[in-house]
Amino acid sequence: MSNEESLIEMEDPLHSLEHHEMSALNVNRGSSASGSAYGGAVGGGVGGGSEHSKRNSSERSLPLRSYSKWSPSEQGATLVWRDLCVYTAGQNGSSPSLYNMKRIINNSTGAVQPGNLMALMGSRCGSLRDPEDTGDDVAAGAAVRPDRHNIRGSQAVLKALASGVCHAHLRLDRRVGKLERKMIIQDLLERTGLMAAANSRIGSGDDKKVLSGGERKRLAFAVELLNDPVILFCDEPTTGMDSYSAQQLVQTLYELAKKGTTILCTIHQPSSQLFDMFNNVLLLADGRVAFTGSPQNALEFFAEHGYPCPEAYNPADFLIGVLATDPGYEQASQRSAQYICDLFAVSSAAKQRDMLVNLEIHMAETGDYPFDTEVDDFKSAFWGKKILILWYRYTLSLLRDPTLQWMRFLQKMAMAIIIGLCFAGTTQLDQMGVQAVQGALFVMISENTFNPMYTVLNVFPQGFPLFMRETRAGTYSTAQYYIGTIAAMLPGMVLEPFVFVIICYFVAGLRPTFFAFLITAIAVVLVMNVSTACGCFFSTAFNSLPFAMAYLVPIDYIIMITSGIFIQIR
Repeated sequence: MSNEESLIEMEDPLHSLEHHEMSALNVNRGSSASGSAYGGAVGGGVGGGSEHSKRNSSERSLPLRSYSKWSPSEQGATLVWRDLCVYTAGQNGSSPSLYNMKRIINNSTGAVQPGNLMALMGSRCGSLRDPEDTGDDVAAGAAVRPDRHNIRGSQAVLKALASGVCHAHLRLDRRVGKLERKMIIQDLLERTGLMAAANSRIGSGDDKKVLSGGERKRLAFAVELLNDPVILFCDEPTTGMDSYSAQQLVQTLYELAKKGTTILCTIHQPSSQLFDMFNNVLLLADGRVAFTGSPQNALEFFAEHGYPCPEAYNPADFLIGVLATDPGYEQASQRSAQYICDLFAVSSAAKQRDMLVNLEIHMAETGDYPFDTEVDDFKSAFWGKKILILWYRYTLSLLRDPTLQWMRFLQKMAMAIIIGLCFAGTTQLDQMGVQAVQGALFVMISENTFNPMYTVLNVFPQGFPLFMRETRAGTYSTAQYYIGTIAAMLPGMVLEPFVFVIICYFVAGLRPTFFAFLITAIAVVLVMNVSTACGCFFSTAFNSLPFAMAYLVPIDYIIMITSGIFIQIR
């Protein structure tokens, strides 16, 4: 729908390995592109001009092409990769190097054309988490930045999404009208079967009403369809689903592919019905390509070389079983898998694949595709509006748990009453009165220093997965996210300490003048804001709550000791 690319990121490839292996990832485009991802995505047009690759907007059940003035090309995209090698990161937290990395993709070459739904299957093919790749990548004939081609799981989406409407505002073109935006969201909910759960929280296990595992998968899928991706990567989309939900999701993918979308997904143990829905399969064995082609051709290829599939047997289970490593027979299993890979490498199917890959890469390298101009045609939301949307999203997440907010507020007010009663009658200006006033002011300051500092420690770590994913995709900047989040917290950071001072100040019977009260209230409010900022600093410096608390406690004691109540600093 938009030209904004939602590319999931990968760590920079090792420069020391660039001379060791080379790879090329190509997205051959016709005239314009768009992309998003369920797990990751690339935008593109088509390679070549075949009628098979052209999208037909009249076939769409979503009104995603009505604003044709700024919509991308109706053509699809061909995804091509050549001599692709992928390595795991360093083990036990060590830095990646040639000695502690394992190659999980070994010189893979392949292509996925528009309108195809390809399944990536094989032994341990689902272990591609945070890998390191080598070589140069190409998109539309230009090098792709290293921070734009990682394949991640969908958990980052599932744990942090707060509102589909907010996500639509951030990701859709700002010229999309309000009514059309609502229609798009409603259609997506209907297509993914989430209409009944439209008002449910994504939540966690502690919430009373949350989305199930299958509903979360479908939600992540629906969110990525907001941009009408040209190329869609799905990382194990049916994991955790029952058979019916899995079939419905794959059926949606199949219908999406029929309309011109290029789809590549990893999948484990699909049923025979699901397996038949895929146009192509890519089988991997120890990182090498064992076969790529249609499911029927895969069965024929294995049967020709002595591995016929038994009748009434799941073809997917059979193919994976042939390529898997049997415990106790590791060497024999590996030799058998390598034998199949060698046979495929010299087969006619491999030659046809290589011809297609070379043709598409040649067209991308020699063609003139105004990639940057097309991407710039996308009009994202204005800078200030993004802050407003992020503010609204975080405010909405706070208001969706009113019980917790009321409990915090009532606890604060109860503490104010107790503190005020403890220091009641401190109007006398003798030695005891001065000490009582000093103690009352110290308790008011300390109550609005340490408690808020620890309260916000989990604010940013909880939203890190979504933040990392959306900022790397260019949805918003770090400054916009921070300003929007702090702006949502600001009313509580002002109202809560102000009401606290009102109760505590007058119950304790401190100086009954407006100026004295105003100075006290301003000081307490500023102290709470500074302590909250300190807590936010530690929460952003560490991605886990235990680490943040471990480093904050010593700082906490230093602040308390040097506050002036225990040591008079002159």
